[in-house]
Order: sequence, then structure tokens, then C-alpha cells
Amino acid sequence: MQHAPQIPVLEVDLGPGIRAFFTTRAGGVSRAPWASLNVGTAVGDDPAHVSRNRELVDQAAGARVTFVSQVHGRAVAVLPASGSPGVPSDPTLGASTEADALVSRAVDAPVGVYVADCVPVLLADPSSGVVAAVHAGRPGVELGVVGEAVGAMVAAGADIASIRAAVGPSVCGRCYEVPADLRERVAAAVPATWATTGWGTPGLDLPRGVLAQLADAGVTQVVHVDRCTRTDDAFFSHRRASADGLVTGRFAGVVGARRSQT
Repeated sequence: MQHAPQIPVLEVDLGPGIRAFFTTRAGGVSRAPWASLNVGTAVGDDPAHVSRNRELVDQAAGARVTFVSQVHGRAVAVLPASGSPGVPSDPTLGASTEADALVSRAVDAPVGVYVADCVPVLLADPSSGVVAAVHAGRPGVELGVVGEAVGAMVAAGADIASIRAAVGPSVCGRCYEVPADLRERVAAAVPATWATTGWGTPGLDLPRGVLAQLADAGVTQVVHVDRCTRTDDAFFSHRRASADGLVTGRFAGVVGARRSQT
């Protein structure tokens, strides 16, 4: 029997019965400048390559991963409890759902987000099997998308005391330069985001803001994969690529409840 190819992933422990991981750039079929495991459908890559890369992510997850169209807001989409793929994928694949957080209440129905400097957040309550994937960019952090996702999980049956979170690789505060007025505005909403870059200019620390928002929402079991996408070329980075006049791909954060294997 021919084994399916395995992509390298950064696995995170969100409890028994939960499969959660972040992909890297490696293991896919896309060519430069999207090389190689690009899962973003709106960055100019060959759609056939993106489709194959997403199949590889599905294989790593053990089931088809549902993605939606991310718009830097705070809307949350919830998959049907049956686990059927009722929430469509990215619009270039023929879907239209716009959201920046996705909740699943069923086994073998993993959900994912795609990023290239924004903060991917994976959430799971292993006791109920309710999971969520969150795309927390600067607008989403400012608008409170993380808290919205936690609230949607609780509404779907999760116990706040049992929810675990993984905050994935993203641009760090020392590398995320913004205008001074933008730093003031975002930090007024989320004080923990206030930062100064490594070269002394105004910055925003989105992962620190997300960690503070998780704490405010009552999520106490949190792991942070503290790797900066701007400086770590294992990951796609929009800021790193645009500084060189290039486009780039997107890596994924994926979480799902798995059927027991006996």
C-alpha cells in the first residue's frame, strides 16, 4: 500500500481526542514565491497547487479541513453539529462565507485558518469536543475576535474551565511597526498590544494582546508557540516578502476532535 505523503507540522497538545497543529512553509507543491505549502487561495498561486496543498493538510488532520473567507473582522461561523461540511471553504473554491473564527462541534470535522504574520489561535474543550480556529490580525484583535470565538464555543456546549488554547507563530512586537496613531488606537482597546520595535519606532504586539484577551475570556490553559514569522523563514510572512517587493503564501492552523482509534 502506498502511504500518503506527510507534511511537517508543529503539533500542540490541546487535550485527549484533539488533533491540533500549525503547518510551516515546507512539504507542499507550490513554486516560488509561494514555495511550498501555500494554503492561501487569494495570493496569486496556481489554484491546482493550492488545492493539492490543502489535500496534504487534510491528510495531516485525518479529515477534510474547513476554511472560510477571512475578512479581518470578528464574525464566527459554526459548523453543523452533524459534522457535515456545511460551512463552505474559501470563495475562490466556490464558497461565500465570511468569518474570522470557525467553530466545530463534531468529531472528524476539523477547522482551520490561514495566516502570514497574523496570529492563528486554536481552541479546544476536550471534554465536549468543541473546537475553534481563529484568525487574529490587527483588526480582529482590536475588534475582539478571540473573545467572540470563546463565547461561541461556550454557546455550542464548551465548558470555559476546560478550554485550552494554542497561540501560533506570528509577527512579534519588535518586528511589527505601525504608525503612532494606530498604536494609540489599538492599545486603547487592548493595552497589552502596546510595543516598540527593535529599531525604536511604534509597534504592536499582537500575540501578547491575544494572550491577554484569552485570559480576560477565562481561558487559563494556554501554550504560545513563540516564533516570529517576520524573522523565521520556516513560515510565510507578508511583511518580510513585501519588504523585498514580493508576494508570499499562507500557512495554516488546524484543530479538530478525532474519532477514537481502537
